[in-house]
Amino acid sequence: MTNRLGIFGGTFDPPHNGHLALATEALVQLELNLILWVLTPQPPHKPDQIITPWVDRWDMLESLIGDVPFFELSRVEIDRLGPHYAVETVKLLADQYPDAQLVYLMGEDSLRDLHTWRDPVTFVRNCHLLGILRRPDTDLSLDELEREIPGITSKLAFIDLPPAAISSSHIRQQIQLGRGCPAGLNPEVYNIIQARNLYR
Repeated sequence: MTNRLGIFGGTFDPPHNGHLALATEALVQLELNLILWVLTPQPPHKPDQIITPWVDRWDMLESLIGDVPFFELSRVEIDRLGPHYAVETVKLLADQYPDAQLVYLMGEDSLRDLHTWRDPVTFVRNCHLLGILRRPDTDLSLDELEREIPGITSKLAFIDLPPAAISSSHIRQQIQLGRGCPAGLNPEVYNIIQARNLYR
């Protein structure tokens, strides 16, 4: 049986039920054996953005996925110095899981901007598939993408997910306004936020 490994990276600031829904659908629709949740300490494309300390985000993420089968937290970006680029993360995971097909999960907006990432050609070459969450508000030209990164369109697998108005930025705003546990946020994650006075 083919060992197909999903890679779900992000800042997860905070992690929410939308992330959980995407991972669950990716697991089923792309026939993944396992999804590695890769927490990024400081995204290189957000150098000026204030990010919650990674230890807090790690604990929230751990609380969100809990003992869910087929989900696992990865320290691949925690245990090495930054900046953390996806091309290097995929290479490290390929070394850790030499028999696995690597499937990198991302939103359609990230796919559109992929040509701006560090060494996107090598990144795509080292992925078996790119699992793409459709975003209806994203203007994406596959022809243009193929010109920028030849061969990429043959590696795209789109994930269909019912639209949900959940975003980490919106959740942070709701918490700042003191309106209780926002919709789409796991209560256990909210308890951590309250206990540590995050997003105030």
